[in-house]
Amino acid sequence: MSGHIETVVLDSEGLSAWVAQDRKVLAMFQVFHDMGADLVVGANTIVEVSHARVNLSRLHWALSRVKVEPITEAVAKAAAQLLKGAGLHGHKYAIDATVAEAALRQPGPVAILTSDVDDMTRLCGGKARMIGL
Repeated sequence: MSGHIETVVLDSEGLSAWVAQDRKVLAMFQVFHDMGADLVVGANTIVEVSHARVNLSRLHWALSRVKVEPITEAVAKAAAQLLKGAGLHGHKYAIDATVAEAALRQPGPVAILTSDVDDMTRLCGGKARMIGL
């Protein structure tokens, strides 16, 4: 991972991998920490990663170390515009659009830790760096 990153936005896979203590992701987080990057998740990403098998105490610990972006009416409208601009629609892309929207509002340079590099790239254009999982 080269170059400075000011903000790292996590999609559901990024947050889930952190909570599950995935070795590769933990190593990345050490690099992010060392460069002083802030970690961000959208509030609806919390809903997306919450299921019967999630370790709630680890999830709450992780959430205590990130900035949680609220999903407001203005955020929803801006995310809808990103979807329209990317030629995407429907529930499959809705949360991705709010993740992209949150990323585009953060201090840059911004990276998104995602399992869906292609769709996130379409949503963000060239305005955020993608780190694939």
